Amino acid sequence: MKHEIGVKVDGRFRKAVDEDWLRGVAGRVLAAENVAQAEVSVVITGDVMVRDLNRRYCGEDAPTDVLSFALREGTEDFVLPPGEAVRLGEVVISLPAARRQAKQAGHSLEREVALLIIHGLLHLMGYDHAVEADRRRMESRQDALLASLGVI
Repeated sequence: MKHEIGVKVDGRFRKAVDEDWLRGVAGRVLAAENVAQAEVSVVITGDVMVRDLNRRYCGEDAPTDVLSFALREGTEDFVLPPGEAVRLGEVVISLPAARRQAKQAGHSLEREVALLIIHGLLHLMGYDHAVEADRRRMESRQDALLASLGVI
């Protein structure tokens, strides 16, 4: 499996997260979802940037923990040439939000960031939680993937 996983960490947060670990989490999620070849980016930034992106691109002027920007919406039937990677998109995570949520839940920052990567990637692969049945399906898959990563 060939995955191209770009990682960009805002300078303020470079000491808090390991870029290789972020790539590893994303790669294991893609492999577990049987995505053979994919390009995806993971961005770690702050609350202000995520809120701004949420306002500009999602129409919600509110803070959030993770955003997913798909590059393939509406192209599900598009056939790629052999060996061509699927360009899934970008997952943008607010590290301060992840810290707050980890503290509130009583688990590690690593676990929370892994959960947000999983959540964001599942969105890029077509999962959603707008209706109850889809929410249960997505949460079940998130829990299984998180357990497979072994983070506490």
